[in-house]
Amino acid sequence: MFKKILIANRGEIALRIICACKELGVRTVAVYSEADRNSLHVRFADEAVCIGPPRTSESYLNIPAVISAAEIANVEAIHPGYGLLSENANFAEVCEMSHLKFIGPPPEVTRLMGEKEKARQAMKAAGVPILAGSEGVIASEGEALEWARATGFPVIVKASAGGGGRGMRVIRGEAELPASFAQAQAEASSAFGNGNLYMEKFIERPRHIEFQVLADEHGSVISLGERECSIQRRHQKIIEESPSVVVTPEVRRRIGDKLVSSLHDIGYMNAGTVEFLMDEAGELHFIEMNTRIQVEHPVTEMVTDTDLVKSQILIAAGESLGSVIRRKIEHRGHALECRINAEHPEKFTPSAGRITTFHTPGGTGVRIDTAMYAEGVVPPYYDSLIAKLITHGHDRDEAISRMQRALEMFIVEGIYTNIPLQRRIMRDPEFRAGQIDTKFLERFFARAQAA
Repeated sequence: MFKKILIANRGEIALRIICACKELGVRTVAVYSEADRNSLHVRFADEAVCIGPPRTSESYLNIPAVISAAEIANVEAIHPGYGLLSENANFAEVCEMSHLKFIGPPPEVTRLMGEKEKARQAMKAAGVPILAGSEGVIASEGEALEWARATGFPVIVKASAGGGGRGMRVIRGEAELPASFAQAQAEASSAFGNGNLYMEKFIERPRHIEFQVLADEHGSVISLGERECSIQRRHQKIIEESPSVVVTPEVRRRIGDKLVSSLHDIGYMNAGTVEFLMDEAGELHFIEMNTRIQVEHPVTEMVTDTDLVKSQILIAAGESLGSVIRRKIEHRGHALECRINAEHPEKFTPSAGRITTFHTPGGTGVRIDTAMYAEGVVPPYYDSLIAKLITHGHDRDEAISRMQRALEMFIVEGIYTNIPLQRRIMRDPEFRAGQIDTKFLERFFARAQAA
């Protein structure tokens, strides 16, 4: 087991990793920007190193600064969390060259799955169902138009090297294509330093289903089932749950078996999430793989009673899945996660500033993952996520009831949050009936305006 790990991240995920390390008896080193000097991940780590100014490009994304901090602190491994450098294959390579264990898959696998069109072909070769898409990068507007005509509109153009909704445009007709293609290319180049795009057939009202996997360094892979992440705004997830109300045990087993086989063949290691779209006929289509821990990992932890972050660390230390997961994975009950963002609940504008009151709910079946506190400051430089509220119940109705109660008792003052919006969603008849897809919020807001 490692003696000391550096956490190359911030906020709630950095604190989550610290908690896992404390339970394993591993010392931690936090890195932080000048804006995060008073953050809880800095306070609770055993050591902390300032790596630069507030801007991520000068601190959390500054690979030389992160590696220097690791060498100064004499750590053995680096946990990248999610976002930031977590899916940066170059960073993973630099860690290897610096004799630091990267807690994630090997660089070549990260690179393969990070280039979305290559990942699609790898999954297709393994028999995993994929959505109709281009065979590789679409090099020009003319090529895009030719592919779209052959496939049929609507189509969606996506950044080959990215995610999170950036570099993505839905194109419903030929007239829209030139502008949308140029906008997606510019956005992808700005966000990821890579303007390459690929195209897929667009499903109008899909459900977003993802499967959590773990793989050790000895060739063993397991699937821990699925999460439903269909409630999104501008391709950003807001509410997640596990299991999905539309995934049957037979589908869960069939897809899980295919993923185990395909990921074994490509040499996958550590935690990962394989994302699918489900069409209106109930068929799943692979879209991409995230080679890291996900924001929404707690719902899987709650229904499988498995600590995914501890599992990541143990696997990276050379443990086999048999010793990490010492029992058969069984799904128990239902879990929900609401992302609590520092933003106006109606205008969706960011809301940075000082938190004057921060009261978190508790009680049976309630979990809070956060690094915020009263008198803490939400900086304007980073993602708006300030907390994750997770509830678990015997069934979906109980999980929703506990979430309603917890949201009513969650008090944040001094800044705006989306808690009022989350409360309204929990009361919505369509949501409670499980009638959700990626267009849910559009219908939800339309109903609110018509009322």
